[in-house]
Amino acid sequence: MLVEWYLWIKAFHIMSVIAWMAGLFYLPRLYVYHVEREGPSEPAKTLVMMEEKLLRVIMNPAMISTWLFGLLLAMTPGVLDFSAPWVWAKLAGILAMSAFHMWLARQRKNLLAGTSTVTGRQFRMMNEVPTVLMVIIVLSVIIKF
Repeated sequence: MLVEWYLWIKAFHIMSVIAWMAGLFYLPRLYVYHVEREGPSEPAKTLVMMEEKLLRVIMNPAMISTWLFGLLLAMTPGVLDFSAPWVWAKLAGILAMSAFHMWLARQRKNLLAGTSTVTGRQFRMMNEVPTVLMVIIVLSVIIKF
């Protein structure tokens, strides 16, 4: 059954990944602006709204659909050989990406509560995490190392 839907599942998986990655690249940048903005100005309120919408409306559904379609692909007969190292490298990258997503969600709560200790510079550095993870994931799938 899944074999018949393989190309559709793969297409929706790729679209989900793209949406999720866009959010993972953009949310830390919004946090930089949030941290570096002084006081409860109107632009700061706009940033809070943008952070919430990006996380709740785009990133969370994209992460869930990425996992859903990815699991469907993994269950499709003949797609994965679990004895291959690249499968485990990809899985490690995905788990790290999911952990980073959760870290970003926790940072949003800390920013709202005024308890965040992360600086704008640190958020800029954290903005590189999804890029490194994306490289690991894509190379593991394409090169199959």
